[in-house]
Amino acid sequence: MRKVRLLLLLSVMVILSGCWDENEPERMLYINAIGIDFKDGKYEIYAQMIHFTNIAKSNQPISDIPQAEVGFATGETVDEAIFELYRSIDEMVYWGHLNYIIVSEETLKNSALSPVIDLFIRNRETRYQIWVYSTKDPIQDVLLVRPVLNKGVTFSKLGDPKNAYEQESFIQPMDMRRIIIDMNEPSHEAMIPYIKVVENWKSVAESIEAPELAGVGVATPNGFKGFIEGEDVRGMQWMSKDTKGGQITFKSSHGEFITVNVENVKVDVQPAVQSGKVSFDIEVELMTTVSVIKGKVSVDEIQRGIIEQAEKEIKNTYEVALNSDIDIYRLSEHLYRKNVKAWKQHHIDGKVALNEDSIRLKVKVAKLESLRKSYTETIDSK
Repeated sequence: MRKVRLLLLLSVMVILSGCWDENEPERMLYINAIGIDFKDGKYEIYAQMIHFTNIAKSNQPISDIPQAEVGFATGETVDEAIFELYRSIDEMVYWGHLNYIIVSEETLKNSALSPVIDLFIRNRETRYQIWVYSTKDPIQDVLLVRPVLNKGVTFSKLGDPKNAYEQESFIQPMDMRRIIIDMNEPSHEAMIPYIKVVENWKSVAESIEAPELAGVGVATPNGFKGFIEGEDVRGMQWMSKDTKGGQITFKSSHGEFITVNVENVKVDVQPAVQSGKVSFDIEVELMTTVSVIKGKVSVDEIQRGIIEQAEKEIKNTYEVALNSDIDIYRLSEHLYRKNVKAWKQHHIDGKVALNEDSIRLKVKVAKLESLRKSYTETIDSK
């Protein structure tokens, strides 16, 4: 009988021992976002903690408990700053829900991005699918912005960028995996989405600040080449096969503005080497829809307006980037992929020398549809 009892006791102990090293979810804190600044030779870390009670759904929070709070610490390295932050945290921190990282302009200028990426990809709890953003605004201000309608912070534009990108593909989201690839392969430049905080929403009680995608910050393994912002970056969306939605606005021959929706983009880049010089033949096909017509305008005029405006935006972005020695369309990689022998002959540190005449651009409207059956104005002007 004693042997039976001993066996039962040992069996229970074996089962229980499997849970001894487990951490209780309610006794842990969860980091949703990290902001990193670099001042006076030290890293400044901002950690956004989330409260899962209020973000289990995408709708409004179910209580008055804040969705997120932001902690701050400094250190000689990112690791040291994080351990400094641990000293003021009540519970164990879990990093597996880290959603995005924001790096400041100073961090990029001081070539401090690589240590940041190294730290988080080597952490066994984090993933490569962490979104990365750059900003000029104070990091804390960005992390304290709440989503419009007070939706869950994990469903914000920064936490879930793919959702909004499907409708308006202005700046393509970038995760750590993509940034590592872009920095390791020609032309060794990563286009990190640039965000700024704008106050363009209002409620009955208050004005609301929101993060806005405003351009890209161009980082390299050894430095930072600056930001390309606003209208100067618009050409990028017409040079990406991942573009899902966008708009092109142009003026008709009658002086009226027309906006067309771009629903899909096809891009073909073919490098050519002649007389020791590298050039690129670029063909862009746009699938478009027009919904508003003002005045008398023909289908041919609409197509011509689309082509001219798209060409203008693509060339403008290309030329603005050239002034900062940026291969904005990653043309060096196209040569590397399609003619590695020529790339080896012409590249310097992975990049091919480019100038304004290096691209020959052709834009076509592959499809132009109307949301109505007619391309004429709905109400005739008398």
